[in-house]
Amino acid sequence: MGKFLLFPLLWWLFGNPFVAIIVLLIIAYFIDRRFIGLTPSLVRPFKRRSRIAKLRQQLLLNPGDVTAKQELARLYIEKKNYREARKWLESIGDVMEHSAEFWDDLGTTYIHTGDAARGEEAILKGISINPRVKYGQPYLRLAHLHSNGDPGKALDYLETFRHIHSSSCEAYYRLGTIYEQLGRSREAAEAYREAVNIYRSLPKYKKRQERKWVIRCLLKKRK
Repeated sequence: MGKFLLFPLLWWLFGNPFVAIIVLLIIAYFIDRRFIGLTPSLVRPFKRRSRIAKLRQQLLLNPGDVTAKQELARLYIEKKNYREARKWLESIGDVMEHSAEFWDDLGTTYIHTGDAARGEEAILKGISINPRVKYGQPYLRLAHLHSNGDPGKALDYLETFRHIHSSSCEAYYRLGTIYEQLGRSREAAEAYREAVNIYRSLPKYKKRQERKWVIRCLLKKRK
């Protein structure tokens, strides 16, 4: 109701309906970024680019900095530049071989650079080190990998994920979308409901992180 009252006020203030609409959209964007997070950050790509440049400069001065290489690889994964991420991850394999997160990241880059079998093997190695790594999301990655070619295997990974009892609303949102891809609408609806139940039990600081995912689940439930 407030937005319908705000628009006439902005129109009166600026004397132009188009300017009022633009200002209203800007206000809505900042409210979403502060409290919800459904819209993408306009600042994040610039921050990521700056951080990548700093890390590369840092590595010129200290080529053996494993932490910097791992962070750089993750930024490239976030940017969907999987080939560059793979290069940096492969360079620290000897040092990070006992890290479950490393193997999941490396497997993800393999999958997205045309080496799916090797990617699955790497992710499974990460899971063998820590079955709950990244709130169980590696299982969802593998389920998505097989959702078209081998639905049975995809379902096996999904069932394994369910036994982890993940506290991530994002994970259950992705679980629901994979069930939808497999034509299992009942299981998809259950996954979205589970995300809502998890959200209600989370502490306040964690709710802020998960809010956008639970809203997406609620929107899915209404379809």
